[in-house]
Amino acid sequence: MKIALDAMGGDRAPEATVHGAVWAARDFGLTIQLVGHPGVIEAELVKHSAHGLDLPIIPANEVVEMNEPPAAAVKSKKDSSMVVAIRAVKAGKSDAFVTAGNSGGALAAALFGLGRIKGIKRPALSTIFPTNAERGYCFLLDVGANTDVRPEHLLQFALMGCHYARRVLRIPNPRVGLLSTGEEEDKGNTLIQAATPLLKAGRLNFIGNVEGKDVPAGLADVIVTDGFTGNVYLKGAEGVARMIQDRLEREIKARPLARLGALLARGALRALRTTLDYREFGGVPLLGVNGVVIVAHGRSDAYAIRNAIRVARQTAEEGLVQAIESGLGGG
Repeated sequence: MKIALDAMGGDRAPEATVHGAVWAARDFGLTIQLVGHPGVIEAELVKHSAHGLDLPIIPANEVVEMNEPPAAAVKSKKDSSMVVAIRAVKAGKSDAFVTAGNSGGALAAALFGLGRIKGIKRPALSTIFPTNAERGYCFLLDVGANTDVRPEHLLQFALMGCHYARRVLRIPNPRVGLLSTGEEEDKGNTLIQAATPLLKAGRLNFIGNVEGKDVPAGLADVIVTDGFTGNVYLKGAEGVARMIQDRLEREIKARPLARLGALLARGALRALRTTLDYREFGGVPLLGVNGVVIVAHGRSDAYAIRNAIRVARQTAEEGLVQAIESGLGGG
């Protein structure tokens, strides 16, 4: 198994990416191909005990920066770490690609370099979302790849999400919900109302519309929406979670008895923090492109990169791309 890692991508690159690669190579016994400036990568590698680990460097002398227009940057920077890594996947020299860099750039590079899976009309960017259900999470897509979609695109998102849920998340019969403004079928905009009969007929375990409050409640395992709505929902939820955490910390520090209570409850608080920590999931797949592409959070540290590589390995081992292509007709 060979994983091509964008060593130059992310807010904390190359320190976090190289450290995470060393961590993953040691824990999982993988070949981690470090794609980027050789001199920069070598300078980071000497900081770690990487003797005996398989960490080859693939030279790439350009970087798609976080603030660049994604498509234009990918087209103009043919020697960028993203484009070079995608070429390695296309040529069969790498089994998967991982990046914490510009997510729009990752989408553009994947579309230009790998193309879509046969039959897929739009790729979808997905995420793991924490819930109160026993499993502790659900799978939400699209969260930013497509701001404007048609009903048939939502059906394909549901099909791809179910394949990922079954094969990678180990959910045998995932419940699919359509994010809307109400549970009733006549609620929602014209897109939601037109997509509902398609999802009902799609040989899915479709449970109908779900509201925003139902997502963290864990009513569905796969939540389907368009990229605009999904991105707004995701970032709003992240902001609320951060606000609650900050307010809780301030209130505890301001009250001596609360500090004592926090000390007694530190095990529970630590478990809660782990449940809400995006680093535990590492990265999420860009579904629908003809290759395994895992997108990690831009602020990923070494632990998140290590886990993103783990997700890439699992996704490649499960043959997710082939499963989506062969299952398009049957769900």
